[in-house]
Amino acid sequence: MMVLDCLGKFLIIDAGFRMPEEDMPGIDYLIPNTGWLKEHSQRIVGAVFTHGHYDHIGAIPYCWNRLGNPKMFMGKLAKGIVLKRQQQFSFQPRLNITEIEDSSKFKLGPFEIEAFRQNHNIPDNYGLLIKTPLGNIVHTSDFKFDRAPINDLPTDFKRLKKIGKEKILLLISDSTGAENEGRSLSERTIFKNLEKIFKEASGRIIGSTFASHLNRTQQLIELSAKYGRKVILEGLSMKNNVEIARTLKYIKAEKGLLKKAQDLRKLPEKQITLICTGAQGEEGATLMKIANGDYRFLKLKPGDSIIFSSSVIPGNERSVQYLKDQFYRKGAKVYHYKMLDIHASGHAYEEELLEMIKIMKPKFLMPVHGQFSMLVKHKEIGQKAGLKPENIKVMENGQVLNINNARAIIEKREVPAGQVMVDGLGIGDVGEIVLRDRQQLAKDGMFVIVAVVDKQHGKVKGSPDIISRGFVYLRENKELLQETRKRVISIVEKTTGRGGAVNWQYVKEELRNQISQFLFYKIKRRPMVMPVIIEV
Repeated sequence: MMVLDCLGKFLIIDAGFRMPEEDMPGIDYLIPNTGWLKEHSQRIVGAVFTHGHYDHIGAIPYCWNRLGNPKMFMGKLAKGIVLKRQQQFSFQPRLNITEIEDSSKFKLGPFEIEAFRQNHNIPDNYGLLIKTPLGNIVHTSDFKFDRAPINDLPTDFKRLKKIGKEKILLLISDSTGAENEGRSLSERTIFKNLEKIFKEASGRIIGSTFASHLNRTQQLIELSAKYGRKVILEGLSMKNNVEIARTLKYIKAEKGLLKKAQDLRKLPEKQITLICTGAQGEEGATLMKIANGDYRFLKLKPGDSIIFSSSVIPGNERSVQYLKDQFYRKGAKVYHYKMLDIHASGHAYEEELLEMIKIMKPKFLMPVHGQFSMLVKHKEIGQKAGLKPENIKVMENGQVLNINNARAIIEKREVPAGQVMVDGLGIGDVGEIVLRDRQQLAKDGMFVIVAVVDKQHGKVKGSPDIISRGFVYLRENKELLQETRKRVISIVEKTTGRGGAVNWQYVKEELRNQISQFLFYKIKRRPMVMPVIIEV
């Protein structure tokens, strides 16, 4: 999410989510912290969404109502995806969405905005020319230069050069591919390599990609039709996105080509293409179910072909490797982007970023999107293009860039920009403390002590109950169990004295600390120790 502030009015650009890190158990998504923006919601004049990927629209259901439901402008595909997803949040007010298309012009407060088409890996992706009283800004959106795309028009360089003549003050440019040399692959190259797989496949083809990668999905559908295969779609988001794209004529599939999962048992194996989600090794996704033998409509066998038509997102390497190993064990042929060009990035590489800067000729450059190292690399590219180092601003989330015709300064003040965690219907209720508890539970488990204490005499009645989850299997650790019980009785009776007034909170703290130290001494692990005292 980005916010432009001009003459006291705010323009929001995108509101996406990102996936949680591996050390965030139970967290569904990470969304922008909109607390500061909520305090100034009366200054928001509207929001523009560049395209329909969830990292650009995914936070809408979680924050839009809190911001006062400002009006939104986006392409028709993004609108379709947003409204379909919003059905899961029926308790929220109706969204105010205006469709835009290539060359759409509209005014929001002091911002005069013109959309221009950009190649990516999803239709209806728009860069933005934003005219303000202080100067003109170009936001590239996610983009690549593709002179021979599939199911899309080639990059309109003539249009870009025309925009570049508008005296661009600031270029806000996608940095995701900045660390890659040369140029990104054309989708036409990917199509040719996918066709080789279809020609050679003797059994079923299972193609996995991102649910939002509609261009790739269309390629798999087109090749299936050409080689006499029927197509089965699996994954709720995949089905929803294809349904929306078909309605908008962005995906074409002849009548009878798309079949239901139940038809997998009826069709000859050489006539089956299954397109599904799960190429990142997501637990519960269709591809993982197939790998584990849990998918009820299909069991893998030698001769099946698996296509990973996506790159691996950092952090998912282990899960993806597990998938590959499972498929190889079952005799399937596995194709991935490291052995064959069957995935092209939707983001510009070094030469394309350099070309964009030269076309736009901005006074200032602000790299956005991607990891910090990518932003720094983009700065180096900007210097190659002839920009002064001091005119290229590499920024962290929450920092504020103050810019006018003469200079661009990163202010000392920052706005709160820490990520907000979404867990189920809870938004922001999982903080660092709860997350730390989950991490400890995931790492060393839980150890619960239940002691019944005579509150008059401070004596433990009977033997304390011990419950272990994710720590040790108690039946195989009877000696540890017996010793722990003895220590619990000793600690309780020492801390309660001879009855009378007892600080039970102090008793529980002593139990927690001393038993935790004892368990670490015994087996070098620190479970979450939870003492429960029942007074009788």
